[in-house]
Amino acid sequence: MTEWSVNMSKVQKFNKVLKFIFGIREMTLILILLVISIIMASISPIFISPLNIRAILMALSVDVPVVVGMAILLISGGLDLSVGSTLAFTGVVTGLSLSAGIPAPISIIFGLLAALGVGLVNGLLVAKVGINPFIATLGMMSVVRGLLLVLSRGRAVLNLPKSFTIIGQGTLFGLQYPIYVMAIIIIIGDILVRNSRFFRQNYYIGSNEKAARLTGINVDQMKIFNFCHTAFLAGISGLLITARFGSASVTVGDGLELKVITAAIIGGASLSGGEGSVSGAFLGALLMAVIANALNLLGVDVFWQTLITGVLLITAVVIDEVNERRKKIRTNSYS
Repeated sequence: MTEWSVNMSKVQKFNKVLKFIFGIREMTLILILLVISIIMASISPIFISPLNIRAILMALSVDVPVVVGMAILLISGGLDLSVGSTLAFTGVVTGLSLSAGIPAPISIIFGLLAALGVGLVNGLLVAKVGINPFIATLGMMSVVRGLLLVLSRGRAVLNLPKSFTIIGQGTLFGLQYPIYVMAIIIIIGDILVRNSRFFRQNYYIGSNEKAARLTGINVDQMKIFNFCHTAFLAGISGLLITARFGSASVTVGDGLELKVITAAIIGGASLSGGEGSVSGAFLGALLMAVIANALNLLGVDVFWQTLITGVLLITAVVIDEVNERRKKIRTNSYS
């Protein structure tokens, strides 16, 4: 074998390794995060300080539970635009229950039941009535936001008891409880989606709903479960942020749906369904949180962050559309 052929063989192997690495969405996101972290650490040493890292994790602890639910919903071909309203609704219901003197554990149950109620209505509208998920959850977003304004009369619920706020303010080994809740949700969610037969049905439903029905999958049941599951996780986020600030705000969660959808798509989920992972969705949320934190440290106006979120969403959707077209071309070429 000549020296030239040996060198070409090495180049081909190297190209295969690069294709393998960049073919895995999670690996690509990790590399991007490393590059951003190295650049920011050289510009601002505060970026890698323990205090700043905890701040990033605390910001993520509210978004990630919803991101996990949204990723699973997107895998099944669904979508939920009411998660921000559900988050606020849970906090207000819990806060009003606590203000009425109801013990914290029962108030938390009331809040989560309110969230499940929203998810159940969404699921029934989509699965049984046949309304498009975008339309159904868009309408529910307004209904729930209006309902919580009526219940609270447009005012925040203040001075919540410490028996409840400790959930968001308590610490263990220097980290606040919401960070541990986030980690548990990520780990359990990723294991279930990768290994559980029940959750993996979502990939079949998202890829081809008609074929999934013919194979015996109860598609309607799965859709209802997914919307309830997403609403429940939004409810958990609502409890965490309410406990963290010690008050239930009626405006919290505005725009959350765009953030979590963007994170899930960046992490590999598709608006067409059938693709995605919990770990990828988490990395997508982490990337957005790191970018937002970096912009804060660089003194960039907060309004630019909203613009950048929109740009990231459009970019992610464009990439998703390009990938879908490539798959169709490959499928047609093989057939």
